[in-house]
Amino acid sequence: MTVHAREVGTELYTCPIYIGTSWTTSRGRTVVLENPASGAATTIIPYCTVEEVEAAIETADRAFASWRDTPVGTRTRVLFCYRKLLEEHLEEMARLVTLENGKTLEDARGSVRRGIEAVEFACGIPSLMKGETLENIAAGIDTCTLRQPLGVCAGIPPFNFPAMVPLWMFPLALACGNTFVLKPSDKVPRTGTRMVELLYEAGLPAGVVTVVHGGKEAVDVLLRDPRVKAVSFVGSSPVAKYVYETASANGKRVQALGGAKNHAVVMPDCDLKATVKALIGAAFGTAGERCLATSVVVAVGEAAEPLVRALREAADQMKVGAGTEKETDMGPVISRAHRERILQYIALGEKEGAQLVRDGRQLKTHDSSTGYYVGPTIFDRVQPAMRIAQEEIFGPVLSIIRADTLAEALGVVNQSAYGNATAVYTRSGATAREFATRVQAGMVGINVGVPAPPAFLPFAGWKGSFYGDLHAHGKDAIRFYTETKVITSRWNP
Repeated sequence: MTVHAREVGTELYTCPIYIGTSWTTSRGRTVVLENPASGAATTIIPYCTVEEVEAAIETADRAFASWRDTPVGTRTRVLFCYRKLLEEHLEEMARLVTLENGKTLEDARGSVRRGIEAVEFACGIPSLMKGETLENIAAGIDTCTLRQPLGVCAGIPPFNFPAMVPLWMFPLALACGNTFVLKPSDKVPRTGTRMVELLYEAGLPAGVVTVVHGGKEAVDVLLRDPRVKAVSFVGSSPVAKYVYETASANGKRVQALGGAKNHAVVMPDCDLKATVKALIGAAFGTAGERCLATSVVVAVGEAAEPLVRALREAADQMKVGAGTEKETDMGPVISRAHRERILQYIALGEKEGAQLVRDGRQLKTHDSSTGYYVGPTIFDRVQPAMRIAQEEIFGPVLSIIRADTLAEALGVVNQSAYGNATAVYTRSGATAREFATRVQAGMVGINVGVPAPPAFLPFAGWKGSFYGDLHAHGKDAIRFYTETKVITSRWNP
């Protein structure tokens, strides 16, 4: 039975899996997923059986020998065709992201575009995978290095970027000569499934990528099966730590990107108008559900009062509603359960004694939609030890901490258990340089709210935001998906 991952539609449909050499239906239990903007049922997702996940691994393992030996030019031609198809289907993919995740169409289009950039980077693999040579390391002896694929790799992406993050994973793994098992997030399975269908339309040989769905049971099979050589994960820090510890204990190479509590430091000499615009986008874009979202602002000295006032006024102007509406600035959060979790944190902030400057619980959507919404929420006079300042909320909640000096602000930032991204807003080059040098985070913005690197540079989280040695995309990812082999040779006359 062949089942296709259909395009966006209004009808309820069952998400397919790809094991063997075709799309089919799972025998596992099923769960109904809802559109976060309306609560309406959209998708039936299967939770694959252990046997189905093992079959998907077996399929990818059988396909590896042939795909590994496929000339690199042939592999890249598939990726070039794939990039063209993604461009042609960009609007469809963006609407699918919005249907599943709830983010605005503008945000969705941007995220798909960033994913396509990763495919473009993978298309350059013939020059990126080249080794090195050195003759006469000893009399009559030459040496060279090669980069060779690992085998079966697995990808476990998150719900917040259902197109972009998988595209950080499998295109580069395939370009390097690996095969791949993709397990999309069980909250947004359709986007990843559709992308793999387009990949096969681009000419990928059967079985090189397989698709399974599910939760922890499916993940544990991928983490423990000896045929899986590498695992790439993006999600919360507790799960990232579990994935790293479990997979590495089973001899696998692992990159596990975790959560964040990103701080922005605002200096008194900043361009206030530009700073507020950047912070509003960084804090409330995608409803705060991204690992580079700014969730804490450290206002230094006299910057605090005008900044708090301007942020509140800007948040008041935001229109919250369905992501498909052109006027919408911020969509819903992913689910009813996650909405309740965010509301609990807002109540906690009040209990801890923070000043609630703007209450996102008092919300009326501009389009009368009734999904899982939380409005932009701002706390002032937050203390660094408060839980709302320490823990990842993953929603549209911004905490403002006040500091007297840059040194004090850096101390606040650096005490965080996370180290994903940070930013400073200033007109001073000396301040920016000191901040960039001393701050303990992997990605730093200077007057840039979301310092997300392009696909040819590493996504470099630190501390509790990353478990592993080699980061996602860029040259780090090429090293992650390949082994280095050194060949030493002597040819006697």
